[in-house]
Amino acid sequence: MHRYRAGLAWRDLPERFGPWQTVWKRHHRYVMDGTWDRVLTALHARADAAGDLDWTVSIDSTVVRTHQHAATVARSDSTPGEHTGGTTE
Repeated sequence: MHRYRAGLAWRDLPERFGPWQTVWKRHHRYVMDGTWDRVLTALHARADAAGDLDWTVSIDSTVVRTHQHAATVARSDSTPGEHTGGTTE
């Protein structure tokens, strides 16, 4: 949870959590076997029963801009993934 809250890479976990490889392996195992899904479901149920859930939805309207040089690149008529370089014989 600390990693998601802080927005950091696995390798940057504080030492108090132990080796990052061990933390990652445990997290991955919990994802694969459904442990995190069960924990989240139980926490939701408990919070809902206590009246602590507020289902307010927040929508992010972030705008992503391209680099100034990318805006002047000539467009190709090829489909994505199609090779356009070289010659055909």
